[in-house]
Amino acid sequence: MSNFLKNIFRFIFFILIQVYVLDKIRLHQMITPYIYFAFILWLPFKINRALLMLIGFILGFTLDSFRHNPGFHTAACVLIAYIRPFLINLMIPQQGIETNYEEPSFKSMGGMVPYMIYAGILMLFHNAWLFFLEAWQFGDTWYFFMKTIGSTAISLLLLFITELLFSRKQKFRTNAM
Repeated sequence: MSNFLKNIFRFIFFILIQVYVLDKIRLHQMITPYIYFAFILWLPFKINRALLMLIGFILGFTLDSFRHNPGFHTAACVLIAYIRPFLINLMIPQQGIETNYEEPSFKSMGGMVPYMIYAGILMLFHNAWLFFLEAWQFGDTWYFFMKTIGSTAISLLLLFITELLFSRKQKFRTNAM
């Protein structure tokens, strides 16, 4: 399957799971499970930042359309799409890793811990920005931080389970023919 078709399937899959499964789950008023932005996390290393931000906009706008929100998820997705290349460059300073593997995963990032740090930081930014926009203030700081941390922890657990269920087989590519 081509990368384009694979990513279209992922896009549809993550949106449908978010809208028709996770949005129906109420764990607690302070915990909101999100998995849809894993689509942005799983995009190839070599994607252009402008294209990445456009894809983030489309992903967030699609979810906002289902939820009838005024752009909260769109803003959060564009934010993590903007931050993602900086974070990848910080976490993977070795020359050539992005040419040897196609996309971020347990294998390409050197293990489960670095990958979960990468995903956790982006999730934390996503959730903090989303909840800040929803409340439009830091008003009750304790509630804001607990909701952000709780939702990030649940989302990270969901991503870990998703990674285990849908292992993405990546081959190590070399320059040799």
